[in-house]
Amino acid sequence: MNSGLVYQDATKLAEMIRAKEVSPVEVVQAHLDRIEAANPNINAIVTVADNALKAAKAAEAAVLAGHELGPLHGVPFTAKDSFDTAGVLTQLGSPIFKGRIPDSDATSVTRMKKAGAILLAKTNLPEFSYWIESDNLLSGRTLNPWNQDRTPGGSSGGESAAIAAGMSPIGLATDVAISVRGPAALTGVVGLKATHGRIPMTGIWPRVPRRFWHAGPLARTVRDVALAYSLLAGPDGADGFSTSPLSLDAGVGTTPKRPLRVGWLVEPGFGLVDNDVAATVQAAAEALKSAGVIVEPVRIPVLEQINALELLWKLQAMETKPAFKEATAGHEELIYKHVQGVFDTPDTAIEDFVIAEQQIEVMRDGFAQYFHRYDALLCPVTPVPAHAHDAAEFVINGQTVSSLHVMDATAPLSVTGLPGLSLRFGTSHDGLPIGVQLVSPWLAESTILHLGALLESMSPVRNQHPSLASMGIEH
Repeated sequence: MNSGLVYQDATKLAEMIRAKEVSPVEVVQAHLDRIEAANPNINAIVTVADNALKAAKAAEAAVLAGHELGPLHGVPFTAKDSFDTAGVLTQLGSPIFKGRIPDSDATSVTRMKKAGAILLAKTNLPEFSYWIESDNLLSGRTLNPWNQDRTPGGSSGGESAAIAAGMSPIGLATDVAISVRGPAALTGVVGLKATHGRIPMTGIWPRVPRRFWHAGPLARTVRDVALAYSLLAGPDGADGFSTSPLSLDAGVGTTPKRPLRVGWLVEPGFGLVDNDVAATVQAAAEALKSAGVIVEPVRIPVLEQINALELLWKLQAMETKPAFKEATAGHEELIYKHVQGVFDTPDTAIEDFVIAEQQIEVMRDGFAQYFHRYDALLCPVTPVPAHAHDAAEFVINGQTVSSLHVMDATAPLSVTGLPGLSLRFGTSHDGLPIGVQLVSPWLAESTILHLGALLESMSPVRNQHPSLASMGIEH
């Protein structure tokens, strides 16, 4: 098992392959070996693509023949098991879809392959991507490679755990309230939820509804996430939410010509936040300030006035029920508790539905006012580091809150469609990763990718990985 290869980032692997320092076959085999060693204990990978080595051999032949190579030529990638993959099982974490093999790839998968990347495996998720942990009746529960007693989050916890454990350098995930950014924070990797619609959702179930759903990349470095975003974003002619070309960027670019203004916020606005998390956000603020960024504490009134998670649940549960009911009809005995929880949620009265819609408009206005003064917001991703499996409650600074509170700092970006970048910047008192979240105006992804790269360059926890012992690997 070549640990030197499995912890290189995707950009470096592509460079090494292009320079003939390593072959795509060696790279893919190293990751298959890591999957064989780590996955029995972590349960992040649910299906290995049968033809990954065959594709690696073809990629190797292209290098040797001097063919033009894509930016990720020969680099393996993984995809959450909600992305359609032609000829490879896509089972959505549900016994109802057991054995399902799509005929075509999701747009994101197609774009990764076009860049030369090789589909390695599919990763675990909650049934229908609908919970804050990655657990289901078909493939079971994913464990956090930093501590198997803790969750890697959801709904893209299988993807984040695979990347943190060295089973994959880069992957595809989805996010409706937390599901890219939260798992990234809980496992110490990097995740980007771009502006809503930037990355098409074509080929991801369910087709409808998707007005709050986002697709996004996960990786171990900001540059990998930026590269993936550059490949994944842009209209595909099939997703009606995906309308803005990648060339349209409202941000400051990779080399800003003026000092940036960043506000940082922990409380109030996101409810209770663990002291270790709060300290990490403050440390990130101080690091940016030391790099010449104008940084100051802020308050955003709309976050204190409106609970985005409550709005999302009132709207999303209602919008999701028809697709979920159609899919599960006649298979009620196979439904897992989290989807059943959607069905058990009382219908939202039309008056309350309309009020929720309009409160989201107010929230968008509040963020627009904030971003009139600031280039970005720095805040927590999750209020706590990785928590115990199936936790119904957390105790934060002596107070007990529902585990749904884990989404309080991520849901505001989901309902408003704002972009958010999650990256690790700290460690909890018990050795778990802590992430921070960077938020920019709509269509200004270059701003948070620039700030994220800046933070990463100063990070006290850069290039840290879970130990083999914590993953249960004997060596």
